[in-house]
Parts: sequence; C-alpha cells; structure tokens
Amino acid sequence: MSQSPSPAGGDVLLSVRNLSKRFHTASGPVKAVEDVSFDVGRGRIVGIVGESGSGKTTAGRCILRLVEPSEGEAVFDGVDLFKLPERALRAYRRRMQIIFQDPYSSLNPRMRVGDIIGEAIDTHGLAKGAARQARIADLLTRVGLSPEHARRYPHEFSGGQRQRIGIARALAVEPELIVADEPVSALDVSVQAQVLNLIQELQKELGLTMLFISHDLTVVEYLCDDIVVLYLGRILEQGPSREVYANPRHPYTKALLSTAPIPDPTVRRERVILQGDIPSPLDPPSGCVFRTRCPFAIEACARAVPPHESVSPGHSVACIRQAELATPATQKVTA
Repeated sequence: MSQSPSPAGGDVLLSVRNLSKRFHTASGPVKAVEDVSFDVGRGRIVGIVGESGSGKTTAGRCILRLVEPSEGEAVFDGVDLFKLPERALRAYRRRMQIIFQDPYSSLNPRMRVGDIIGEAIDTHGLAKGAARQARIADLLTRVGLSPEHARRYPHEFSGGQRQRIGIARALAVEPELIVADEPVSALDVSVQAQVLNLIQELQKELGLTMLFISHDLTVVEYLCDDIVVLYLGRILEQGPSREVYANPRHPYTKALLSTAPIPDPTVRRERVILQGDIPSPLDPPSGCVFRTRCPFAIEACARAVPPHESVSPGHSVACIRQAELATPATQKVTA
C-alpha cells in the first residue's frame, strides 16, 4: 500500500488512496496507474510529474471521473467521488474543473467565446441575462482579455489567448479544485511564462486548490507547493517541492532534476543519464518499475515493489537503496 504524506499547512481537500486504472486491450491489460496515494491540501498546488506514459494524465482524469477508475478512492471534502452515482456526481462537477493541454482542440470552433464560457454557467443555473453577461465579461478581464472578445470565435485568437479562454471557462462555475493537465506544454516558450504567472495569480487571488500535471520540473518548481513523481503508473517520490528539489532521494527524481537548468552559475547538479525508454505498461518490470533504467539497480530491486519510506516530514520515497544513495542535489563549483 502506498503511503501519502499529509500536505504542509491547512486541511486536506482531496485525499487519493490506492488509485489504480487498468485498460483492457487486445494485447492484454494495461496498468496505466497502480496503487497511487497522495493528499492535496486546501489552497495548495500539487504537481504530478513524469515522462510521457507515466500515468499522470490518467490519474487526473480518474479523480474527476472523466475516466472510471479500476480501484481506490478519491475523497473530496469528505465524500468518496468514486462511489457517487452519476446523478449525485453532477453536483460535485461544479466544484471540480479541468484545464486541458491543447487550447486548439479543447474549444468548440463553432461557438463564440462568450457561449463557451457561459455554457457551464447555464448548465448549473448560476446566472441569466445581464448577470450572465457581466459574469462572462468579468472572467475575460480576470484572464487578461477584453469583454469584447466574447463575440469572437476561437480561431481568431493565438494559442496563449485560447488557453486564457480555457482558464476562464474553468473558473466560470467558481470551482474549489482545478486539474491543470499540461496547460502550457502546447504553447510557445515566450507565452508559457505569461500563462503560468496568470495561473499563479488566480490561484492566490481565488484561493484555488490545484492539481498541476506536467513533464517539466522547472515549471513545477516555480508553481507548485508539493510534488508527486510518477513513473510507469507508480509514485516513486513525493513531498513538499522545496524539500524534494533540495534533497531528491530517488534516482528517477535525480535524473529528472539533473536536466533542469539552474540560474546560479556557481551551482551544479550531478548529471544522471537514463538508458533506454520507459517500458511498456503491458509488461512492466517486476519489483521496482524503474529498475530497468536505474544506474544503481541491484538484484534485490527485482524481487518486490519497494515500500514508501519517510525521509523527512511529508517527504517519502520508494527505493530500497535511498539511504545509501543520499547525496546533496546541488554542489557549489569551486575555482
């Protein structure tokens, strides 16, 4: 059973326990997510990080019940979302929203921007007439657009502007939890920082709780309070972002961090080179799922799934060699 450290500060809005998702294909069952547990503190941003195929998007969609989970529970404000019938779940959908990765395909090209944002307002009966129009105008202003943009169609906007529209749509029903699924990965680098700053400002201003999915540790370090590192559907390390970045204990976390740039030229990270690609979820390795690419793997790593061990308050790692491999994340460069 995976262990999940409680988030630092505040109470827990979302508690995920032993989440698993298996897809059945002609080639056999695919273990997309396996025994995942973590907490999301109210008003905090939790980053889920991993390479493509790690299961992070599937985990986020299972929590929102956009994909039905195979096992586990997701307790949102005291209620297990996985046990709710569809009719009862509808009331909770207003409290949980998603920002999709692709701002081009996630907006209906046949609808005007005002109708895209207003659709959820109409669905939940939150406002009508002038009050609805005022709400849409306020949302557009909040995300850095103009109220006049409500009359335009998505194709008239740039990628960054479309993602701002997607953010406004997510905020339209005043949610408590937002799942942001790689929200800046499809944008130009010059635009990414603007959208990230907007997300950060809105989160603080509105007191939002967020699950931020990304493959980019630089983005997660900038934005997130806590971090969950996924590999082939399993959590390998998790904890407060500052602690994980300063003291990474799993070889996979170290490998991901070793590629992230450091603005201080007097500091360097030990480079960890991973060999090969992430294995197929149709046939995951026995024991530690990372062992086939781990430069420190030993025979014992193949025998059993390593349990999560606490290395500091809120910081846990699943590696049988973590104690002997513990080294500082960065070192000062001496002349």
